[in-house]
Amino acid sequence: MPVTQVSWFDCMEFIKRLNRLAEEKYRLPTEAEWEYAARAGTQTAFIWGDTIDCEKAMYGNNSIKHDVCQLYIQSLKLQIDEPAPVKSYQPNPWGLYDMHGNVWEWCVDWFGDYKKNPATDPKGPDSGTMRIRRGGSWFKHGHSCRSANRSFGHPATRYRTTGFRLVRDVR
Repeated sequence: MPVTQVSWFDCMEFIKRLNRLAEEKYRLPTEAEWEYAARAGTQTAFIWGDTIDCEKAMYGNNSIKHDVCQLYIQSLKLQIDEPAPVKSYQPNPWGLYDMHGNVWEWCVDWFGDYKKNPATDPKGPDSGTMRIRRGGSWFKHGHSCRSANRSFGHPATRYRTTGFRLVRDVR
């Protein structure tokens, strides 16, 4: 299962401890890196096209607010009202699983407006009060799972819909 209910600060502490143990160095992705990985060379809203599909991503699994995918989720024998085990859905063309839906993922960036000028590998603002989350989740609407969709959260909050994905820096 994906790790959830971790704050951005929890992620940073985990990464600090992991980096003490590992030869490799790990970190959270920037928002730009996250979107680049999610798109995997595509230019559509989702890696498979411009329309969300219950068979391709975990979303709409909330029996009280948004249950659009629950019949399909039950047909897979997955749990209602929670995320799916990792690799329950097909990976993107680069082999990355669950970039659309399942759980939101913390990014290292502060939330803020995009800069107006085009940039290669842009960085977020230097400060702020909220951190970026990307990917959408099992909890609600499919449009939140688009590659370009942005969300944010207070870095101390432990959402049951939010986890993280690590980047391993290559030497």
